[in-house]
Parts: sequence; structure tokens; C-alpha cells
Amino acid sequence: MSAVTVAASRALPRQDEVLSEEALAFVAELHRRFTPRRDELLGRRQERRAEIARTGRLDFLPETADLRADDSWRVAPAPPALQDRRVEITGPTDRKMTVNALNSGARIWLADFEDASSPTWENVIGGQLSLSDAYRRRIDFTDERGKEYALRPDEELATVVMRPRGWHLDERHLTVAGRPVPGALVDFGLYFFHNARRLIELGKGPYFYLPKLESHLEARLWNDVFRFAQGELGLPDGTVRATVLIETITAAFEMEEILYELREHASGLNAGRWDYLFSLVKNFRDGGEKYVLPDRNSVTMTAPFMRAYTDLLVRTCHRRGAHAIGGMAAFIPSRDAKANAVAFEKVRSDKDREAGDGFDGSWVAHPGLVPVARAAFDAVLGERPHQKDRLREDVAVSADDLLAIDSLKARPSCDGLKNAIQVGTRYLQSWLAGRGAVAVFNLMEDVATAEISRSQIWQWINAGVELEDTGERVTREYVRQVAADQLLAIRDEVGEDAYVSGGWERAFDLLMRISLAEEYVDFLTLPAYELLAEPPALP
Repeated sequence: MSAVTVAASRALPRQDEVLSEEALAFVAELHRRFTPRRDELLGRRQERRAEIARTGRLDFLPETADLRADDSWRVAPAPPALQDRRVEITGPTDRKMTVNALNSGARIWLADFEDASSPTWENVIGGQLSLSDAYRRRIDFTDERGKEYALRPDEELATVVMRPRGWHLDERHLTVAGRPVPGALVDFGLYFFHNARRLIELGKGPYFYLPKLESHLEARLWNDVFRFAQGELGLPDGTVRATVLIETITAAFEMEEILYELREHASGLNAGRWDYLFSLVKNFRDGGEKYVLPDRNSVTMTAPFMRAYTDLLVRTCHRRGAHAIGGMAAFIPSRDAKANAVAFEKVRSDKDREAGDGFDGSWVAHPGLVPVARAAFDAVLGERPHQKDRLREDVAVSADDLLAIDSLKARPSCDGLKNAIQVGTRYLQSWLAGRGAVAVFNLMEDVATAEISRSQIWQWINAGVELEDTGERVTREYVRQVAADQLLAIRDEVGEDAYVSGGWERAFDLLMRISLAEEYVDFLTLPAYELLAEPPALP
């Protein structure tokens, strides 16, 4: 059997603990068994996208109509640690976030190796160490300022649900026969191998969030990965539990099928807002005026096509006995009391709506929002762990409902264009420096933010949009002019030295390159990964 080659330029401290001979053999076997099918499914994505471009349509699958009509099947019952998911906090797996998230008071921590993590080798290995150390209570540390971080000894810590990278991303530092191993298999394999048994001893288990799925066949692949991994470690079938992010428009048409494929391992679905909008633009980018999205901040969860998506998600989950988890509250509290009051009220309203619509829990990005979200769900749930008994039989969603983007009244604006340039540049600057979760304008942003920002710029150019507030037609030249002013404003804000040393122009150039390209780039992280610096040399 082919062995894994470690291609990192320099070994990191404690790297051998993660990359043990046994763990690498496990990852190599995952790669041998499942990467060929991963490759086929990535090819199928391209075929489906071409079909959407040809027909301008997307619909529920006729070949699985009987499955959707069958009321008899359910997903496996949730284990005790995943019964109550009323508040979930998200974030990367550095040591500081690990301690803060576990101590946050949230029921669940989404420990993120995907959109909230920049995949430097240091982050890939360091994240694995953070989680393994936390489960063995050896995560406590003192930072460079002398501040102490320690897990609370007498309180229940958040249950970890780990999110590996999506199927499309490779890990260049681990190869088999010269071929990079998919990042999803690296993240899952190392985490499962090192922690599954320990988690069971703690009364929990290996729980996962699955990102960027575009079809039920991709869910079937994950289910086969889980079955194999459990067998290799001698664990019972169904030990793994997976929550799937419905963050692509194609997956929204296959929610039932995704749950069915994962039914022995499924625990729920989640509504991922920004990636969902990004997927809409990507798949219908040549669909004309009907599919043009306005400024991203004007697309709220109350928009008709977003309500259709979330209502269908709740109905699907509860019909099949799964948890329905709502979207992100990304606000970051600041020292401005007035701004906080306004933002907290918006978060409260959003979480009240989700709880009232039947969701069983929701996401926050900051510990300060945990009490706000918890209060919204406490008011509806009381002592109940969830509200799966709300079947939402009032919901009937058609393909037209999911695709009714033209029901929005808002139109693209110059302010929206400026915001897309600012947010995209600021996020990419941080991502390329190795930080994946970034506070931008008092919001916690991740890769999905940059994706929707650059996608909207591309869409507005190619649709020949006229901006509502200025009447200007969005062309490549016009975007360059506006973008140059925005970059100058950033340089004035951060100062010349920080501007140069921080790699701001590199981030800006990447954003412009993919936003202004003739051909749409499927994922910005693919060209961005080529620019990602190796971790600094460590003693």
C-alpha cells in the first residue's frame, strides 16, 4: 500500500504526535479507497453546472421522488450529547479559541478546519493538537501578555462538532504517490484516528459538520467513509454523527436524499447563508437579470426565496427526526454601547424568528452572543431539548420558490460594490497571513464572505448591472476605478508600514484577478492556496 509522504518544508513542534505512522497509514487507506470517487463527483459537479447553464433551471430529482414520498424512514436517534443544540458557537481551532469556545456556555462548538481556518500547515497540525489536548485537559496556557486561558473545571463544556474541509480542497503537504490527499480526508482521518475512542470514553463521540455538499451522492461518499473508519477502529456502526450544511443551491433540492444517504449517521441540517448565496450566483451566473443579487447586506433571511429555503429545511429535518440548525449571528460586540444595543436587538430578532419558525438551535460567532441566542430559544423550548415535534406541515415549497431571486425589491448599489471590495480585500489579507476568522466592520467573517463578495462583483459586471444609487453601469474599468479608491482608503487607515508588511496589495490583486476574470473561478481558495505562505520557521 502506498504510504503518505509529508511534504512540509520544516517539521512543526509535536508534529510527530499527529502524524504518527499508524495515523498516516489510516489516512493513506482513506485516500486509496475514496479519492477516486471524490474525483468523479467533482467532475459530476461540472456536468450539473453545465446543465443548469443550458436549461436555466434546477428542480427536485424525479428519480428519487419515491424516497421523498415515503414517510416511513427516519435518521438515527440523536445521542445524548447532541439532543440539545439550542446555541452553537463557531470558530477556528487555535488554542485560544478552543478554550474560549469550550467555556462559552454554548451547547455545541463547531471546531472549524474549513471556512474559518486558513489552511496553513501550522493551522492544520496545530488544530489537531488543540482538540486532542482539550479532550485530555492539557490545553491550558498563558499567552505572550501573561493572560491565562484554562478550561473551567466544574462546568459542562461545549460538545465539539468538527468541520473538515470541503471535497474540492487538497492538502499539498500530504501526498500519496505524488498526489495530494484531499483536505477533507486529512482533517477527518487525523481527528477520527486520534480522538474517536477518547470521545466515547467522555460520553460523547466523533461528531462532524459536512460542508459544501452539492448532491446526495457526495453524502453517500461521506457515509461510506464513516463506515470504513468505524470498522478500522473497531467501533460500532452509527458511532459517527454528521450534520450537513445546506449551503449550496443544488443541495437545497436534495435535502431529503442527503439525510437518507446518511441516515445511520445523520443528526441534522444547517442553513448556511453566505455560502448559499455564493452558490446561487455561481450556478446561475449566466442566467440574466432574474438571478442578479443586490448588495449582500440587503439579502436578509426574510427574503421570500430565503424563507422558502429555511422553511423547507425545518420541515425536512423534523419529518425525518433530525435537528434543524439556523444560521450565523456574526456580530462582534465592541466598546460602542449604542452600536451594541442596535446590533444585539437585530440578533435577538433574528434568533426569535428562527426559534419561532421551528429551528432547534442556531449559530453565533462570539461568546457575547450566546446569552442572546439562548434566551430566544429558551423562550420557545423551555425545558425541551428541541422542537422536532413541530412538523411544519404548513410548508409547501416549489422549485420556483427556491429560485425566486427576482422577488427582491433591492438593487445593487455603489455602496454595495465598495463594501464587497473592502470586505473581500480585508478578509483575503488576513487569510493569506494565516488567519481564517476575521472581524471586519464589527462582523466575524470567513471564506464565505469573500466568496459572495467577489462573486457579486463578477456577476454585476457580466450582467451589465446599473447601480441604483449612481446609475453607473458596472464594467471592469468602473470596478478598477472604485477599487483603487478603496485600496487607497485602506492604506491611509492602516499606515504605510503596515500596508506594505501586511501584504495588502497581494490580497487586493487576488480579489481583482478573480473578480474581473473572463471565466468564473469556482472557488477562490484554489488560487489563494497557491499564494498561501508556508508557516514561519520554528525552533
